[in-house]
Amino acid sequence: MSETHTHEHASPAADAPLGALAKRSVALHLLLVEKGLLCAADIHAKVEWIENISPATGARVVARCWTDEAFKQRLLADANAAAAECDVKVIIPLVAVENTDRVHNLIVCTLCSCYPRFLIGEPPAWYKSLEYRSRAVSDPRGVLREFGLEVDADTEVRVYDSSADMRYVVIPRRPPGSEGLSEEELAAFVTRDSMIGVALTLSPDEAARSSSPLD
Repeated sequence: MSETHTHEHASPAADAPLGALAKRSVALHLLLVEKGLLCAADIHAKVEWIENISPATGARVVARCWTDEAFKQRLLADANAAAAECDVKVIIPLVAVENTDRVHNLIVCTLCSCYPRFLIGEPPAWYKSLEYRSRAVSDPRGVLREFGLEVDADTEVRVYDSSADMRYVVIPRRPPGSEGLSEEELAAFVTRDSMIGVALTLSPDEAARSSSPLD
């Protein structure tokens, strides 16, 4: 298990009063624009890029792993470089860990909420909760059980602790019955929770139901 801890914090609500650090951030922003080191359009484009990242971004990378063994090995060896092959810009060191029939991986940030936002988007509220951050390490099987995932007793559960200097992402196992499908079709089986490790991927039937207009 990685033991590195983190200190990244969630952004305050947009309508909340600005604290001292937020005021300093705004002042620095205005100063950089005034000095010509940045322009407002660049900052807007960066914010828009971040806001448009969703779990679908990571799902494309996982689907490529399922159809291209060489790509998966490159991702496991150097996730930043391999993600770039899928036009995913990874700005912090990233490590990919693979679920197998003998190992199940779980991602947490024990001190704060560090998370591969550039690959999966914003973290869910439970990921930032004190209960998840503490119990994912002390009782990972119990946490997984509460998410509805029962891991076999002979399957090893490995917990990876994210940090400000390192992020992790899970390559979940490909669901049975998905043979012969395209990368685009396979990406529909990959969920945010499966890339954190608290769930398995959707089965073909579950994916079909979730995309049904009747649901």
